Amino acid sequence: MIKFDSPLAAFLYWEKEVPDAIFLRQHINGKLKTYTFQQSGDEARRIANYLLTYNLPPQSKIAILSKNCAHWILADIAIMMAGYISIPIYASSQAETIQYILEHSEAKAIIIGKLDGYTSQKPGIANIPKISVALYGINDGTIWENTVSQQEPLQQCAAQNPKNLITIIYTSGTTGKPKGVMHTIGNFANASNTFIENLSLPEHPVFFSYLPLSHIAERIGIEMGGIYRGASVTFSESLATFGRNLEDTQPDLFFAVPRIWAKFQEKILQGIPQKRLSALLKLPVVNTLIKKKLKKKLGLSKATLIYSGAAPIAPGLVRWYAKIGITVLQGYGMTEDCILSHTNTPEANKIGTVGKVANGATSKLSAEGEICIFNNCLMKGYYKNPEETAEAFDDEGYLKTGDVGEYDHDGFLTITGRAKDQFKTDKGKYISPAPIELELSRNPNIEQICIVGMGIPQPILLVVPSLEASKKNKEDLCKSLIEAIDTINPTLEKHEKIAKAVVMKEEWTVENGLMTPTLKIKRNRVENIHSSMYKSWFDAADRVIFEV
Repeated sequence: MIKFDSPLAAFLYWEKEVPDAIFLRQHINGKLKTYTFQQSGDEARRIANYLLTYNLPPQSKIAILSKNCAHWILADIAIMMAGYISIPIYASSQAETIQYILEHSEAKAIIIGKLDGYTSQKPGIANIPKISVALYGINDGTIWENTVSQQEPLQQCAAQNPKNLITIIYTSGTTGKPKGVMHTIGNFANASNTFIENLSLPEHPVFFSYLPLSHIAERIGIEMGGIYRGASVTFSESLATFGRNLEDTQPDLFFAVPRIWAKFQEKILQGIPQKRLSALLKLPVVNTLIKKKLKKKLGLSKATLIYSGAAPIAPGLVRWYAKIGITVLQGYGMTEDCILSHTNTPEANKIGTVGKVANGATSKLSAEGEICIFNNCLMKGYYKNPEETAEAFDDEGYLKTGDVGEYDHDGFLTITGRAKDQFKTDKGKYISPAPIELELSRNPNIEQICIVGMGIPQPILLVVPSLEASKKNKEDLCKSLIEAIDTINPTLEKHEKIAKAVVMKEEWTVENGLMTPTLKIKRNRVENIHSSMYKSWFDAADRVIFEV
């Protein structure tokens, strides 16, 4: 395996060695547009040369505002070639957040790609140069395509000093304002080389990119993994074509968050109800055919590495996939540690855990049980925030994750909660909601879940019903939720026992600000909206209450 000392060095290698190999595959307007390594390098060089006409100092910041698309990666490569620092911004960000990140990072220009709501986002972009990609319907500032046709390609790319910053990633955050995590060229090189070695990825694998490239997992796993191994990376056209585009791609590696795995399960059970599926899987020959058909339909027939991350996944859901021949491996990592932390592997997989310490990392638990990580790609700190940077590390230089966990005798880590998610009931007892929520999420009627209880004697359960639940009447849904509560309560401490459930009237989404772009619930936002109702809900006679 070739090791590269920078992402740009890796790209330049494949550009030279396999210039005609397809690097990027973009579904657009019902067609597939492809970019070879040579074409990608040419476009990136022309954009890089144009960026240099701004006469900015080395290591200036250039923002990227876009959904995943071919031009996201082309923009990132161009920024590297010019010797600048990328500032990725989530495509779902509202104008206020965009403005904050641009001002805080001191971004000097912004590249605008594929977006769904640019009109409402535009007011957040200050008076800085804009480059927009007309292919995706945005014509604001300088047009990418015009620049590519008019500008000469950059001949000499910027030197890649491992100590220089390559990016500042603003965490989506479940609380407060986003913090800018600083990573160097060396960090990305170390993380990428280690991951490829750990995962045994072949040369020129097939990838499918859809989780936000603004998030560290997709950035390292798909973009960097793709650049380092000379992959072809496919981008879907839209949510409507996602399933079809994934099925057509059949990637070698696939990564999803728990909510997507739950959605896939729902889709399968719409076509084959659970009772019939269970019966078919008991038949020897049919069993093999069914598994093969389902894996191909999901786009996973060739995937040798299938992961879930970003949030805990219910063990029951992982076991359900195992029954249809799909092994979902759970991993764990953070933006701050370049996601080099813990993972299950095909050879060592324990359902319900996030695996053992990954090769290249070491870990320990603090006296309070907080998980602490050390590796050679830890962040250099939070941009313009020395106080929180100092607070993020212990005296030995380990990153304090904020997650609480425990190891079993085989070295597998189970995350038992997040210290900041703990809350105190009016009895003065602390509750860690994550393990309870994870167990309750096995109920197919529950789409989203949040246990709360600040200021009331016992916790209550806030529930967003699933698609399965929408087919039921209220009486059946109530019965199901009560059964779930009655099943789990005997396993809980007295102060943890759930008093009742409240069914939310609307879904928690990224758009309404109640989920992060990586589909984690913003607990503080949910609490802020509903906390005034906790007491009246708790005092109500019914055990299941429907929000009005």
